Amino acid sequence: MINHSFLMAIAIALISIVWVELVRDFYHYLAHIWQPLYRLHSWHHRVFKPDLSVNSETIYRQAHWYNDIPESLVMLIFSSIFALLVITQGWITSEFQWLAWLGSFYTLTFTASAIARGLGVPYADEITDVTHRQGDFEAIPANWFVNRSYHWRHHFDDQNAYFCGTFTLVDRIMGTALSLKGKKIAVTGASGTLGQALIKKLYLKGAKVTALTSQDLELFINVKNEQIPIKTITWQIGEESKLTPILEKIDILIVNHGINVYGENSAEAIEKTYEINAFSGWRLMELFLKTVKNNQDKATKEIWVNTSEAEVNPAFSPLYEMSKRTMGDLVTLKRVNSPIIIRKLILGPFKSNLNPIGVMSADWVAQQIVNLAVRDFRDIIITINPLTYILFPIKEWLMLSYCKVMTK
Repeated sequence: MINHSFLMAIAIALISIVWVELVRDFYHYLAHIWQPLYRLHSWHHRVFKPDLSVNSETIYRQAHWYNDIPESLVMLIFSSIFALLVITQGWITSEFQWLAWLGSFYTLTFTASAIARGLGVPYADEITDVTHRQGDFEAIPANWFVNRSYHWRHHFDDQNAYFCGTFTLVDRIMGTALSLKGKKIAVTGASGTLGQALIKKLYLKGAKVTALTSQDLELFINVKNEQIPIKTITWQIGEESKLTPILEKIDILIVNHGINVYGENSAEAIEKTYEINAFSGWRLMELFLKTVKNNQDKATKEIWVNTSEAEVNPAFSPLYEMSKRTMGDLVTLKRVNSPIIIRKLILGPFKSNLNPIGVMSADWVAQQIVNLAVRDFRDIIITINPLTYILFPIKEWLMLSYCKVMTK
């Protein structure tokens, strides 16, 4: 027999831990917008250099007394309120009531470690302050849990984002899991319908956008009836290496160019479609990955690739489907052990020059791409076809697992 009282108690215990983590994250957020708390929290931001070494051992210790200990005490208060509410409301039987206090016990470990660091206890910082350890980042910014590269961005990328301490849930909800402010972003296919819409949305988020287009023209975006010029670079398929000096200075590369020959199946159509839809983007990815050289690059550089929902669904254009699937598989392969985040844009039919009968507007699609990116979605699916939301994650997981097993 399953002991339902015990299962209920376990669920409450887990919720109590999540609860105090949420309290910590909102306290951290409040410390950045409310001056009285920021006076205390600013000590924490005075501690570290970009390589995560400390500016001063004295300041490092003081930061724990002024920031970490008050934070943990607030967590302790709210964890106690949670436990008392659970017990007084009778949500847990008397024999398991101690589990309602698990969040408080969990919080006390943070309080004790903060006191130890504040006192300068030997090795306390190495054992308990794991997100501030020096050394090369061994992983890209994590998706659901805060690791060193994720937390580094809060200190040195944008202090008004990346607020979470353990789970990234609050950042994902608030849209602070990826900051686009000040990011240097290059967009290929920039003269296309989606390219222009993306450039405008990224600009409005505070990004510094470079338009990469095959057309010899200067691009503008219209913001509040004002024509704003966008830095425009003309390039041609097959000449990707000439963009290397540009890519060296870019934080996010968005591979968005493509072609649709519809029902054509000639040798020329096959070669042109694969060259533009797959191999050109792959070469740009390889060039961009070579620009990743240090911890800052690993934490802030990204690649976004528009592979389309043709990866898993018909697009009524055989060559378009096959070339996009090839590009999608190449992206999946490059995700294995990638030193940076690589996102996929899985887009359904939107109205554009390539698809004049698309049912979604490019402006709306671009806005959703940005909305999901700042919430750290690695696979950004935007479509009217519900099957894509089911089929693509399964396909991507299977392909990624296969690539991990079969590649070194």
